[in-house]
Amino acid sequence: MGTLQLEVVTPDRTVVSAEAEMVVCPGVEGEFGVLPQHVSLLSALKVGTLLYRVSGKDEHLFISGGFADVNNNVMTVLAESAERAADIDTARAQAARDRAEKRLAASDDSVDTARAEAALTRAVNRLRIAGLR
Repeated sequence: MGTLQLEVVTPDRTVVSAEAEMVVCPGVEGEFGVLPQHVSLLSALKVGTLLYRVSGKDEHLFISGGFADVNNNVMTVLAESAERAADIDTARAQAARDRAEKRLAASDDSVDTARAEAALTRAVNRLRIAGLR
């Protein structure tokens, strides 16, 4: 079937540069898959799991939003942040989840609910991906 070049880049570094057999991304309108020779595509991404397959083995990345561009058999993901499952600090993610849940449980008007919900979403996704290792 072939492969496509996958590049996952954050403002700090290149997280993945690999020949992938397929990629599944968390698009803002729902998950979508990309195979080799995919038609050109540009999509906004939401917080979630980016799944890609290299040599028959599935790999998982946490990404917190960004954009995916597919063009000429190259898929470039520009992510706000990205972490491999093995690199996720589960203790830190659990602490972030607990803090967000505590903020959301408070009936205080000073709590920025949208920010706390976003933090909870990121923490839960990190923990889920870390559990896939």
